[in-house]
Amino acid sequence: MAAVKTQFPPEVMKWFDIVREDKPAYRVSRDQKDMTAHVLKCFDTEDLYLDAVKFDRYMALIKSYVPFKLFPWQAFLICMHLCVYNRKTHRPRWPKLFAMLGRGAGKDGYIAIEALCLSSEINGIRHYNVDICATQEDQSKRPVKDLTEFFERPEVEKKIRKFYYWTKEIIQNRKTLSEIKGHTNNPKGRDGLRPGIVIFNEVHAFENYANIKVFKTGKGKVPEPREAYLTSNGEVRGAVLDDFLETAAEVNSGRKPDKGWLYFICRLDSEKEIDDEACWVKANPSLPYLPELMEETRDEYYEWKENPARNMDFPIKRMGLSKTAEEAAAAEWEDIAATERPLPDLSGRECTCGVDYMKTTDFLGINLHFNIAGERYDINHTWICTASKDLPKIKAPWKEWVAAGLVTVVDDVEIPPSLVSEYISQMQQKYRIKTVAIDSYRYTLLSKELNSIGYSKENKNLVLVKQTDILRVVPVIDHLFIKHLFVWGDNPPLRWAANNTKTIRYGRDTGADKGSFVYAKIDSERRKNDAFMALVASICVELDPQPWEYAAPSWLDVSF
Repeated sequence: MAAVKTQFPPEVMKWFDIVREDKPAYRVSRDQKDMTAHVLKCFDTEDLYLDAVKFDRYMALIKSYVPFKLFPWQAFLICMHLCVYNRKTHRPRWPKLFAMLGRGAGKDGYIAIEALCLSSEINGIRHYNVDICATQEDQSKRPVKDLTEFFERPEVEKKIRKFYYWTKEIIQNRKTLSEIKGHTNNPKGRDGLRPGIVIFNEVHAFENYANIKVFKTGKGKVPEPREAYLTSNGEVRGAVLDDFLETAAEVNSGRKPDKGWLYFICRLDSEKEIDDEACWVKANPSLPYLPELMEETRDEYYEWKENPARNMDFPIKRMGLSKTAEEAAAAEWEDIAATERPLPDLSGRECTCGVDYMKTTDFLGINLHFNIAGERYDINHTWICTASKDLPKIKAPWKEWVAAGLVTVVDDVEIPPSLVSEYISQMQQKYRIKTVAIDSYRYTLLSKELNSIGYSKENKNLVLVKQTDILRVVPVIDHLFIKHLFVWGDNPPLRWAANNTKTIRYGRDTGADKGSFVYAKIDSERRKNDAFMALVASICVELDPQPWEYAAPSWLDVSF
C-alpha cells in the first residue's frame, strides 16, 4: 500500500495502519490491500475532500448513544461512505457501498449506526429515510431493533427521546422527520418509497434483482442518495453476490472504474489459510476485539474439521470462502466416479421412477431405480430445453452427451408434460415401474399425464415428494455412495449432476434436528442437478413398505 498523504482522522488512520502493517497479530486480506490502495489513489488523483467536521460530529453522536466503541473498519466505512465528497460537485464520492465480512463481525450494528448518523440533524437533510431490505424479516428488522435497544438504555433514554420517536416497527427523527424502517422480501407495493439510503442486509440470500430494482427506483427524491449492501458469504452461487464479488475484483485491482462504488471485502485469501487461526481475522476484522466470538469461531472450526460436508457454514459464512465442487458435492468425487460400472440387463425387473421437473423451460430428469441384492442400479436420462436462459452459461459438454444419446434436446419453448408420460410409458414396456415419485409442487402440472398411463394418488402408485422425505434418505444415499453400491453405467450427465449438488442443514432456524440435511444446487444457473434429484426422488419411495409413508431400512440406525 502506498504511503498515506492525505490527513485523515485518527479513527480512519487506524484502519490504514492496520492494512499497511499487516502484522501477525492482525492479518489483512489481499482484497483489503487492493481496496485501500484504490482509495488512496483516488485521494491523490482526484479533487476530493473529507468533511472532517461532519465526521467528528458523527463520532460524538455514536459515542453518546451507542453502547460500544466502533471497530476500526466501522469508523473507516462511516468516513468513506458518509463524509467524502467531490469538491466540484459536492456529491458523495462513494455513495454506494458493498461490504462482505465474516459472520459475527458486526454488520447489523454497523447498519444501525449508519441509520443513526444519516437520520440525524448532523446529516442535515430532511426526510432522509433509511430503508433496510432483506429476504428474511429478522434480517431487515434486526438493525432497527438494535438501535431501539441503544435508545432504551436508562442512561440515555430520556435525552434521546427529545430527538427520536420510535415503535417496534419504525424510528423517526423528530426534527429531520427521517424514518428508519425494515422491509421484507416482497417487491410489490414498494414504488412509493422515498429513501435517502436503501440498505440491503445479507445480500448472499438474494437470488435475483427484483427487490433491489424496486427499492433503488425510489432513490433520488432527496439529496445525496446512497446505497449499502452488507453480507457474509453464502450458499447461493451464480446470483447477486457473485456479481458483486466479480466486479469488486476488477475495480480494486484497477481494471475497471469504481463508478461510485466502495468494495470492502474481508475473507481468507485461500482455502489453505483456514487451518491457520492467525488468518481468521482476514475474514472477520472484529475478532481481535471480541474474545468470546473468537472462542465460538474456534469451536465451529473443530466441528467443521470433524465433518466438513456437514458444517459448511464455517468456511463460507465465517471465513468468506465460496464452495468448490469438491467441498459442496453431495458425495466425494471418488465415490461418484465409482458409479461408472456396467449396468446388467434389467429387463423385467421391478423399479421405482423419480421425476425432477423444476422448470418446463429448463432441464428435466427422469430416473429408474433398481434395488437388487443390496446394489442400486440407475437408468437416468436428461432433457434440455433450447429456451433455457442458462444454457449459454453451462460449461459441461452437453452437446457431446446429446450425440451419445444420454441427453435429449427439446427444441421448443418448453418441455411439454406429455414427454414425461411418453417416456415412462416406453419404459413400462421393458421394466416394472411400481411407483412414480414427483415433486409435490409439480402435481398439478403432471397429474393428468401420469394418470393417463396408470399412475395416480388414488392408485397409491404416485407419490408427492417433500423436503421432509428427502432429509430422511440423505443418510441412505450417503451410505450407498460410501459403500460404492451405486451402479450408473456410462452416464456422465448423472455424475455431473451429482457433483453439482450440495447438502444443506434442514430447519436450522426453527430448532429442527441439526443432523438433518436436504439437497440443493451448488450453482442455480451454471450447474444443474435435475438428473440427480430425479434419482433422489426414486430412492424416497423405493424402500417404503407403503408409497406414502417412509420407513428407514433395518440396517440404518438413524433417529430423526
